[in-house]
Amino acid sequence: MARIRVEPGRKFEIIDTLSFKKSELCKIANVSRSGYYTWKKAVPIRAQKARDDHELAGLIEVACGKKTGICGYRRAVMKLYEHGHTVNHKRVARIMEIHGLQARIRRKNPYKQIIKKTQEHKTLPNLLDRQFSQTEPERVGGTDITYIWIPKLKRFVYLSAVKDLATGEILAHKVSYSLTIPFVLRTIDDLSNRLGAKAKDFLLHSDQGVHYTHLSYQQKLRNLEMIQSMSRKGNCIDNASTESFFGHMKDELDVSECYSLYEVEMTIAIHMSYHNNERRQWNKNKMTPIQYRDHLLVELSP
Repeated sequence: MARIRVEPGRKFEIIDTLSFKKSELCKIANVSRSGYYTWKKAVPIRAQKARDDHELAGLIEVACGKKTGICGYRRAVMKLYEHGHTVNHKRVARIMEIHGLQARIRRKNPYKQIIKKTQEHKTLPNLLDRQFSQTEPERVGGTDITYIWIPKLKRFVYLSAVKDLATGEILAHKVSYSLTIPFVLRTIDDLSNRLGAKAKDFLLHSDQGVHYTHLSYQQKLRNLEMIQSMSRKGNCIDNASTESFFGHMKDELDVSECYSLYEVEMTIAIHMSYHNNERRQWNKNKMTPIQYRDHLLVELSP
């Protein structure tokens, strides 16, 4: 039998709730009778909503698969769509928060090296000026270098990549054990082969890393008639688009079973193909980079 405990002064008294009318209990609980009946009437609705939310959480886990805990709510919405489920993004965000399915926030990298420039290095103006939202494919790109720890090799490997800022497509990339200048120059060779005639007047933006301020790198871009742009000193946000790609890639890339540089290269190549052909982008009309490139080319065609 339900009971209620009240406190007149300092003494406690146990009172049988059956001796009270509902109106008196509502008054004690400081709620209106209409509010009580509305709440009571909605009990089955809330129970059904809770069951629906639990079912949706299961669908999100199935859709994201191994990437559960990596997918944000936007990507989860697109994954659900691929599985035939159209769900409002706000509801997905709420369910992921309740069930602990949100993407883990990446830690800031505490090991950024500061490299002093010598007289053989030269910085250039920031021509891009954070204009990351480009509309013409294969005209503006961002480039950078990142490191990847390989557990089986017990060492780092380095990845140089060029990202198309209009489509998000990775146009060229190279993997190396060392951070030599030729490593970055080979990335430019691949980019030139990928672009063909479009290499002329292609704007390539980077930070002020030692590779990009080196005379041999700058001379190579001039020979290819590319236009070089650099972030301002100490402003990593100026190259945020490319650095963001590396951050997401590291969340998803699994190199734990790689025993050689060749295996690392193959694993990264598979991921690049996945990124370009399968990974949908929320701010690119929910298309993959290749789909969005074709979409832009159609819009630009006369």
